[in-house]
Amino acid sequence: MKGSLVIIPTYNEKENIEDIIRSIFNLEHDFHILIIDDSSPDQTSRIVQGLQSEFPNLFLINRKNKSGLGTAYIEGFKYALKNDYMYIFEMDADFSHPPADLIKLYNACHTDGFDMSIGSRYISGVNVVNWPMGRVLMSYFASLYVQFITGLPIKDATAGFKCYTTKVLQTINLDKVKFVGYAFQIEMKFLAWKYGFKIKEVPIIFTDRTKGTSKMSSGIFREAVLGVIQLKIYSLFKKYHHN
Repeated sequence: MKGSLVIIPTYNEKENIEDIIRSIFNLEHDFHILIIDDSSPDQTSRIVQGLQSEFPNLFLINRKNKSGLGTAYIEGFKYALKNDYMYIFEMDADFSHPPADLIKLYNACHTDGFDMSIGSRYISGVNVVNWPMGRVLMSYFASLYVQFITGLPIKDATAGFKCYTTKVLQTINLDKVKFVGYAFQIEMKFLAWKYGFKIKEVPIIFTDRTKGTSKMSSGIFREAVLGVIQLKIYSLFKKYHHN
């Protein structure tokens, strides 16, 4: 099997994309990178294409429409499984997820034996920089809400910085994942937990983007609030087991 694939969905990230790619390839680990771009009007994909001759382990999927974060990751997961990667990472393009912490997520799975690791903003206090207090509180209490409704024992339920081992993504039926926005991150953690996989939260310092614009919206947040209840109800009628 191959080693580690970092999946980065993009939409209008021309200010960040080259820097994040170079930062990851400069790490002391052989990460491969898959960019999934939703036909960014700012030509993000063209910048990626220009770097592919320099970096042979940089891959690109161009999608015709802006179809949501969840569907981008699902496409990336399927690519990773098809190409036999052992460790599969989710990451934002805007440096809110520190590239150096990919090593910590990798070590949690490869060295410590966990099936999934999460870059957590809330496992050791509240480690968020440059967010307005209202957004910090919304995110923090969203995780408490998820814990209360579902029983999911994870402090940062909405985190989008993660490492999966192959067996987690092979066990979850990717075609049955319901949500595409904010709730996608919750659903993937919830399913991994219900299937009995070992999950570790690794403390990170989350820093809000300094370039480009956020993709967060009230509609995405509403999906998460209602989606959590749906996840809990659906789980009452489903049996979870893995080999």
